Amino acid sequence: MSERVVRPAGDELARTRAERARAISDAGGIEKAIGSGALPGIVDITVSEALVLGLLRQGVSTFVSVLGHGSTEIGEVLRIYGQTGLVRTFGVRNEIEASHAAAALRWVTGQKAAVITSIGPGALQAVAASLAPASDGIGLWYLLGDESSEDEGPNMQQIPRHEQQLFLRLCSSLGDAYSLHTPGALATALQRGLIATDHPYRAGPFFLLMPLNTQPAFMPGFNVAELPLGTPPAAGAARDDGRYEEAVESLSRARRVVVKIGGGGRDAGEQLADFLELTDAVAVLSPGASGVLPHSHPRNMLVGGSKGSLCGNFAMEEADLLLAVGSRFVCQSDCSRTGYPHVEHVINVNADMHAALHYHRTTALVGDAATTLALLNDKLREAGGNAGAGSDWLERCREKREEWDRFARERYDNPVLHDEVWGKKVLTQPAAIKVATDWARSREAVTFFDAGDPQANGFQVVEDDRVGRTFTETGASYMGFATSALLATALAEKPFYALAITGDGSFTMNPQVLIDGVAHGARGCVLLLDNRRMAAISGLQIAQYGADHATADSVEVDYIAWAGAVAGVQAIDGGTSPESLIEALEKAHGYDGLSLIHVPVYFGPDPLGGMGVFGRWNVGNWVEETQALRHEIGL
Repeated sequence: MSERVVRPAGDELARTRAERARAISDAGGIEKAIGSGALPGIVDITVSEALVLGLLRQGVSTFVSVLGHGSTEIGEVLRIYGQTGLVRTFGVRNEIEASHAAAALRWVTGQKAAVITSIGPGALQAVAASLAPASDGIGLWYLLGDESSEDEGPNMQQIPRHEQQLFLRLCSSLGDAYSLHTPGALATALQRGLIATDHPYRAGPFFLLMPLNTQPAFMPGFNVAELPLGTPPAAGAARDDGRYEEAVESLSRARRVVVKIGGGGRDAGEQLADFLELTDAVAVLSPGASGVLPHSHPRNMLVGGSKGSLCGNFAMEEADLLLAVGSRFVCQSDCSRTGYPHVEHVINVNADMHAALHYHRTTALVGDAATTLALLNDKLREAGGNAGAGSDWLERCREKREEWDRFARERYDNPVLHDEVWGKKVLTQPAAIKVATDWARSREAVTFFDAGDPQANGFQVVEDDRVGRTFTETGASYMGFATSALLATALAEKPFYALAITGDGSFTMNPQVLIDGVAHGARGCVLLLDNRRMAAISGLQIAQYGADHATADSVEVDYIAWAGAVAGVQAIDGGTSPESLIEALEKAHGYDGLSLIHVPVYFGPDPLGGMGVFGRWNVGNWVEETQALRHEIGL
């Protein structure tokens, strides 16, 4: 049996950690400390402290936590390192909230963060919330407490089965995961986490399972050089192996070209605009790509899909060639694979091989979206450019765009309707969202949309002129994301003002930001659109079966009183008119803290109360028809 390595006594260990943290801080950061020798190359250190050093080396200094008995050791390291300003730890009240806030922080600002939980239920909540960054391509660390590796008997809150590493198995199904079963494997865990969270095209969550007994394990003679450093390299343009010529030839034959932009094409706006002119094409956006083309661009047919726009869905329905850029083809984005019934050929630009080959009859250009599009544009110019010119395609699409603009304007010009539940005239969701997003754009505020009707109406209403105005978590469509995301305004090193547009259903799933936002200094506003139901599902039930069920109740909630009960939250009545809502938004913006505006909104059969649905979806009693069409199209 090997000689036991003894961890130093508490006072001595705390003193050593504090000295090391001060040395790093005084040197100006961990790299300067390593370079100058202020941080020795060989150190006697615990696993938890080495983990924090490794994350610092990767630029992770923000930790959002719900600490428990499964994470007290790393919490102690963060306490000491936080005293020197090297890290910041934000304790919150819910692991789902922690995940959403950290994901929003990375999404909006690029700032890295880690979520810390205890073992068991807390870890499971964070894992559930990780569906959002996994779906939206956001790199995020999850440091999860786990059962002890020496298996002295069941640990409280572990999965109660006599099998090893069940949490590792679960997490590995949702993303990249690693168990620190052995302290000496820390460097490998950090390297794998770096690749997962900083992947240039498919970033996502990384789950680091931290057994209770390995966190405090002492590692004498640890080599700091083992802590990985760097960034995974980005790919260049897709290889020129004849596929560009194949794409150009296909485009020369096409007469109705549509470009579908997904979240992976958010950085390719300039190249996209060139391509549209060269091919007489029009663009249709996914909600996650809002702003890639300005709303006013003459070739922008806005959002398309199951809940698209008249013009976006028309372009998808009538196109004979599809150029897909950075799209995952989520069911609502392409009408459950029925969105392009007349497309004869697909050109797919994507850095992910699976996504690039999603459709049949595809020329796959596997590479970076912007550089690949730029090279394709060069090939088109060499071939004479304007391959699809001479058709009336743009004119027909513009007519549909004008029809959509009139359709939307009619709703904005009729902003209030009588609602049976409220017993009075109240704002419609389209009108309220239009007022709020126009206001947010004028104030340079970031807007988050929550799942449900606010999200569905929201991506039809927004008029983004650039990327980064609005963030719509359509990947997992996680109820409660937007309100939790407001906490990112406090986590950010460069603070910003944010507006979270949510419904009563989503808000009640994650209301903790009312407390945590005050505790940590969030600056933003919850705009709560209240129709006393989960209206998106009620509407779907009515459309499919003629009646809604179990998606509403008669319980009245005074959300203004609720918000006002939290000291530091400004609770505001948003009223029942555009003018009163603007007044409320201005009042919220002038407040140095967190506000909640409550607005009753309409739900009912009047078509002016919503933005409509113009696509197909493989759900409910639409399944048989949708699936039959998909196989008939054969794309």
